[in-house]
Amino acid sequence: MEKFENYNKSYINGQWVEGKSESIFEDVNPYDNSLITKVRLATREQVQEAFEIAQQAQKKWAKSSVEERKEVIRKAAEYLKSHQDEIVSVITRETGGTVLKANVELHLTLEVLEEALNYAGAIHEVREVPSAIEGKVNKIYRLPLGVISSISPFNFPMNLSMRTIAPAIALGNSVVHKPDIQVGLVGGSIIAKAFEYAGLPKGVFNMILTDIPEIGDEMLTNPIPRLISFTGSTAVGRHIGEIAGRNLKRVALELGGNSPFVVLSDANVDQAVNAAVFGKFIHQGQICMIVNRFIVHKDHYDEFVEKFVSRAKSLPYGNPSDPNTVIGPLINETQLKKALSYIEEAKKEGATLVLEGKREGNVLTPFVFTNVKNSSKLAQTEVFAPIATIIKAESDEEAIEMANDTEYGLSSSIFTSDLNRGEQLALSIDSGMTHINDQTVNDAPNIPFGGNKGSGLGRFGNPWVVDEFTVTKWVSVQEKERQFPF
Repeated sequence: MEKFENYNKSYINGQWVEGKSESIFEDVNPYDNSLITKVRLATREQVQEAFEIAQQAQKKWAKSSVEERKEVIRKAAEYLKSHQDEIVSVITRETGGTVLKANVELHLTLEVLEEALNYAGAIHEVREVPSAIEGKVNKIYRLPLGVISSISPFNFPMNLSMRTIAPAIALGNSVVHKPDIQVGLVGGSIIAKAFEYAGLPKGVFNMILTDIPEIGDEMLTNPIPRLISFTGSTAVGRHIGEIAGRNLKRVALELGGNSPFVVLSDANVDQAVNAAVFGKFIHQGQICMIVNRFIVHKDHYDEFVEKFVSRAKSLPYGNPSDPNTVIGPLINETQLKKALSYIEEAKKEGATLVLEGKREGNVLTPFVFTNVKNSSKLAQTEVFAPIATIIKAESDEEAIEMANDTEYGLSSSIFTSDLNRGEQLALSIDSGMTHINDQTVNDAPNIPFGGNKGSGLGRFGNPWVVDEFTVTKWVSVQEKERQFPF
């Protein structure tokens, strides 16, 4: 059995390397605060070294064969599959995710790897396009981009890390990756072990266990990476965008969300409630795509509230390692206090608390507010907690207007019996993704995953990620002597 707690070091140039900082981070279980492992943080200089190593390694990896890249991807997936039980256990202990969440995360991670096999051959493909100049042959090449700087969050760290790492490696790039230190094993060490097992040449993937106070903006300002891939808050995304723009670096930014769940006048309420409970409370609401606002037509409002509250208050909560648990802990005390502050502010704003949850340790049980104004702070904030906001719409048209009245535009959903109308209304919601008669938390490796407005830039998923992580080059060959006018 693999003891992932022992891999509490950074992985640079194919070696497990002790951090050189004076600072030691204590990685704890968010459910009971028990110590999982201690990590000596890597320094800014170690990050710089990792980028230099990645730059050299990428030159050779860019020339690797399609089959070589595919074999690495296959073996990395093989490693994760063969250690499934241990990985699920670590996801549960380190992220506070339930057993269901842990299995979902591992499954999504494997899907990302398996899809990468389908586009590993996209680089070095050549296509010809016509030329107006006699004797000229125009060839269009697709080449690896270079070194990619990858930064992942605490909530689905393995999946959201692999979403960048797998396509980067499959397309001939190298990576310097920094997971959120709170989930360094799930977001970093396990992935490094998988690629070590897979025989990935040293230096192509480097993983840094460190934190912002230690390294500052080095992952952003270092001159070597050509693209910064980040999943996290919109505020940090704006900061990254400013730095990247100044340095003409590409970005792939998947940022915050304020996903509306719209229940129209012709919706099946029972079906909507079933989806609503899952779409709000999976992983305690700590997902960028989670339902943040339930916008319900007045004809269904009371019925929806009654049935939703009944379901929410019966959800099992507690230790996430118990397979029956639905509501586990929030990731840390800071997030918990932030959630409690949103609850207090909502009360002051005049929202009606129809289900009052409670705090037990780091677990927050479901809270449900009704009579919420769409303009209120509660409705306009990405709460990242098991706090449900239910808003009444006077008409279907108003419901769609409310759905769009947010700075975010990641995911959304519409419940209706008229699927054709639902599809047309979906196109009028300004978000990267809209799901009809489903909840907002959906992902797949072969769809264009990403947001509009304040929810980000770029798209993951095949084939869109291929464009993000490669460059195209025009090579013309003048096969017949060209005549010039002077």
